[in-house]
Amino acid sequence: MVRVSDGRMSGTSYGTVVLHCSPESAVGGPLGLVRDGDLIEIDVDERRLDLLVPVDELERRRAELVPAQRPQRGWAALHARSVLQAHEAPTSTS
Repeated sequence: MVRVSDGRMSGTSYGTVVLHCSPESAVGGPLGLVRDGDLIEIDVDERRLDLLVPVDELERRRAELVPAQRPQRGWAALHARSVLQAHEAPTSTS
């Protein structure tokens, strides 16, 4: 089994894991369009992950997608204002 997530993960895991997919599904990223039974092709050497679904079907799904409401208060609002998408985060120079 391969696990694909737009979230972070701590601890250990077994098997193939693809994390920090970006942009996250909560902000309209393509992972939010994946449905049970969809085929996904992963090419580790090329650093590619492709959802093998016809473009017209993805467009239909995107049109039906209801974006998550951004929290207005509390720690969830602080998180939403402060945490960047993985592709926007500064890279380490060490």
